[in-house]
Amino acid sequence: MSKIAFIGLGIMGGPMAGHLVKAGHEVTGYDVAQPGIDRLVAAGGAGAPSVARAVAEAEIVITMLPQDEHVETVVFGDGEGGVDGGVLRNAKPGVLLIDFSTIKPETSIKVAAAGRELGLRVLDAPVSGGEKGAVDAVLSIMVGGSAEDFEAAKPIFEVVGRTFERVGDSGAGQYVKAANQLIVGGTYALVAEAIVLMEAAGVDAKAGLDVIAGGLAASRILDLKRDTMLARRFEPGFRIDLHHKDMGIASAAARSAEVSLPMTALVAQLIAAARARGYGSLDHSALLKIVEDLSGRTSA
Repeated sequence: MSKIAFIGLGIMGGPMAGHLVKAGHEVTGYDVAQPGIDRLVAAGGAGAPSVARAVAEAEIVITMLPQDEHVETVVFGDGEGGVDGGVLRNAKPGVLLIDFSTIKPETSIKVAAAGRELGLRVLDAPVSGGEKGAVDAVLSIMVGGSAEDFEAAKPIFEVVGRTFERVGDSGAGQYVKAANQLIVGGTYALVAEAIVLMEAAGVDAKAGLDVIAGGLAASRILDLKRDTMLARRFEPGFRIDLHHKDMGIASAAARSAEVSLPMTALVAQLIAAARARGYGSLDHSALLKIVEDLSGRTSA
C-alpha cells in the first residue's frame, strides 16, 4: 500500500480518492473547498491545509483538477491559495505524479519535463466516464508517459478504473482524451437531434430510443442518458462549461496536428452556444436544449 497525496476532491476526484482509501492506501487530500476534504476524512482519509503539506511524505501524488491553470498552480506553485510552492518544490525525488486532469497536451508535456528535471516520474492520465464512472470505479484512463511509470501506476488505475492503456509518451493521453471528448460531444448532439425529430413527428421517443439502443447505434450515452434526456433532467455529471473547455483543447490539438476536423468544429459551436445561453452549469446532455431552440421547440 502507498502513501498518496490527492489534490482535487471534487465531483470526480472525491470518489476516486475514496476508492483508494477503501483499497487500503494511506490517502491525504487537499482541495480549495473544505467540503471535499471533509468527505475524504469521513471516508477514512486525512486532510491537509496545503498542497505542500499533502505531498511532503507522499510516494504517489495524484491531481484531478478542472483546467490547465489549476494544474500549473498546483504543480509549479504560486504561493497563493494554500499551494505553498506546489508539488515540484515539496515532493520527494522519485515520487510518481499522476495527473488525471483533462488539459492541453502542451501543458502535460511541460509538467512532465519539469518533473523529470527534479527526479519525479510523471504521467498524464485523463479519464472518461463522468461522475458515475468515478463513483462506480469504472473509468477509462488514457495514459501518456514511459512504459515503466505506467507499470508502476497500474495498482492505482486498477482501483479507480476499468480500462486503462498507455497510448504514448507525455501528452499522448491528452490527445486521446481530446478524441474522446469530440466523440462524446458529437454523440450527445446526435441523440438530441434524434429526440427532437421523433417527438416532432409524434413518435414514441422513449420506445424509439430503446430500439435504437439495441442496434448498431448503441452507445454508453444512450444506455446512461436517454431517460434523463427525455425527462429534461440535466443535473451535472459533467458540466457544459467543462466540455466547452475540452472542445477548445480538441480544436487546438487539431491545429497542432495539422488535421481538419469539421464535425468537431460544429459540435464545439453547439456547446459554445449552450454556454452562451446560460446552460454552462448543466450536464452536457443539455445540448438537447440548443437543438430544441434551433427547431423552435423549446421545452419548459
